[in-house]
Amino acid sequence: MLRAATPMIHVPDVRAAVTWYEALGFRVVETYDDGADGLSFAILAAGATHVMFNQGGRASSERRREVDLYVDTEAVDELYQRLKDRVDVVQAPHDTHYGMRELIIRDLNRFWITFGQHVVRP
Repeated sequence: MLRAATPMIHVPDVRAAVTWYEALGFRVVETYDDGADGLSFAILAAGATHVMFNQGGRASSERRREVDLYVDTEAVDELYQRLKDRVDVVQAPHDTHYGMRELIIRDLNRFWITFGQHVVRP
């Protein structure tokens, strides 16, 4: 039976991605070098969320989004306060019609990261 999926994101620079995501609070689980003083692959985690980065991708552009990463959290507003002056915010915290409170940011490759928190409705 399937339990969880871990997204793999192909990026132009694995080391830069690791550094950027560590600043958000992710921790390095494992890395592999490329044999030329660089990283070719990395697995990072934040709580139960894992993400893999692999060398060889390209950044998103104004017209094209390569990757959207959705991270389940319990602290959207706290994350926003901590990150708002350090990252490119696409959408500040907002409630959705499907019962989530979300914060959307862009990472260093312009990939979208949505942090979502279940909203308790009365």
